[in-house]
Amino acid sequence: MLELGLVGKPNTGKTTFFNAATLADAAIGSYPFTTIDANIGVTYVRSKCPCQDLEISCDPQNSRCENGIRYVPVRIIDVAGLVKGAYKGKGLGNQFLDNLRMASVLIHLIDTAGATDEKGEPVSPGSHDPLEDVGFLEEEFDRWLAEILSDNWSRFVRKIQLDKKDISKPIAERVSGLGITRPDVSSAIRNAGLNPETPEKWSDEDLFELSKSLRKASKPILIGANKIDMEKIGDNYERLKKLDYPVVPMSAELELALRRADKKGLIKYIPGESEFEIIEKEKLNEEQKKGLKSIRKFLDKWGSTGVQNAIDKAIYDLLGLIVVYPVDNENKLTDKKGNVLPDAFLVPEETTAKEFAYEIHSDLGDTFINAIDAKTNRKVGENYELKNGDIIKIVSAKGR
Repeated sequence: MLELGLVGKPNTGKTTFFNAATLADAAIGSYPFTTIDANIGVTYVRSKCPCQDLEISCDPQNSRCENGIRYVPVRIIDVAGLVKGAYKGKGLGNQFLDNLRMASVLIHLIDTAGATDEKGEPVSPGSHDPLEDVGFLEEEFDRWLAEILSDNWSRFVRKIQLDKKDISKPIAERVSGLGITRPDVSSAIRNAGLNPETPEKWSDEDLFELSKSLRKASKPILIGANKIDMEKIGDNYERLKKLDYPVVPMSAELELALRRADKKGLIKYIPGESEFEIIEKEKLNEEQKKGLKSIRKFLDKWGSTGVQNAIDKAIYDLLGLIVVYPVDNENKLTDKKGNVLPDAFLVPEETTAKEFAYEIHSDLGDTFINAIDAKTNRKVGENYELKNGDIIKIVSAKGR
């Protein structure tokens, strides 16, 4: 399953975000390193379900559908807070970085109110500049990756040259545990301006530049401007927006309050929506009523709490994924058990029909004949590029 990583310095609201996104009950505290071991759970990314346009009822199996919105599961990992020098073992050091090995995209939570210093310790709101917290995470990750690459580099290069291998393949093998592919490596070498024919001449600085390129290719970052509901944020949000990152304003704390109230049946709230409905008003105490009134004002101003928006933007915009629905019966839009639009798959844009067959099962890819676009009932070939919301029947020799 696709993995999304929550990162940042201690005490920025990562675990609150995690709890809101998963309705888990991980420990939250106003002090550094509340999270020691990574919290791992499942959250969901939104997509319009075809059932709405087709005016049919669906039977989701690997996802869920609410009011015509399909919620597709993704894995989410909340890691311990990062401090400067983590790549050298400071704070929880390499444990943090190791936990992010297979994350495909990162949401970097920033304390927009500037109420925590660089170590994550509480300070007066507005007394710390949150922009100082943005770049150091990349620096730590890049230096950690550079140390992995440079380990016994001379010996590594000599062996490659003796075997007369293309440098991109052995490097990809060395960092494959980080979710980095050979095309990522080839692209990173070009972007770093390095000559793949003379790796023995690459300096430590060259390897650091290569690490930066590899991180950009394999771990894109979205900034979650968290705690934006606090006082004294000043122009911090506007300043964050001027950086070279996608930025989503948010309050993970308010999202968690809404989801917990919804779970208790006090309100009706759909994640990512701009409003909620109070169901059990008589069961609310004065403090809860006051809190919900405050949340309404926040939603009126910002449109949402930002948590679901950040997840959606990370998956769709940064990773360029689309949602495709495989079926066995293209006329009834069902699987073999009769479930309507049962599964929703997240795949990269420009995925072909044959590549999608392999996503479903290797046997379908190996015996692929063609596919059927169930919306148009048109046969398509192996090179047909899937579009978001496509409903596809794979025709294979095995299925005949």
